[in-house]
Amino acid sequence: MEPPSRPSLAGARLRPEIIVVDPRWRRLVPGIAALAKRAATAGGGADSVVLESDRGLQRLNLRHRGRNAPTNVLSFESPGPGGGEIVLALETVRREARAAGRRPAHHMAHLVVHGALHLRGHDHHAAGAARRMEMREALLLSGLRVPNPWKQRDP
Repeated sequence: MEPPSRPSLAGARLRPEIIVVDPRWRRLVPGIAALAKRAATAGGGADSVVLESDRGLQRLNLRHRGRNAPTNVLSFESPGPGGGEIVLALETVRREARAAGRRPAHHMAHLVVHGALHLRGHDHHAAGAARRMEMREALLLSGLRVPNPWKQRDP
């Protein structure tokens, strides 16, 4: 089953604008702008990728989802055809990467691909849709030379 039909991403930037709101991102992931662009492009494109702090994501999460807590990534569709914005939270991404034993750059790339797939209509609320989305993420990430985030790591 394919994801629900969404507007074409023909209007989306395949080379999105990268906005580094929190400068700590540059220390956490050297070369972050280039990697974020590659990840967004691999996922199907976006108008922009915003690299924020947990505080910034918490405000957005409260305003748009009614949840007063930070989250790792939020995606916002554009009002026009295709595209949208992907926003990531630095502290949450760093914490999740550390807990999973993964490089912050790899986790960031995974979340950008994840956000871009949401902009293309993919979802993970039902088990089958979640599995299809995970498989798509793993395939796209392999093209970026990022290890499969869904594969169990050896101890």
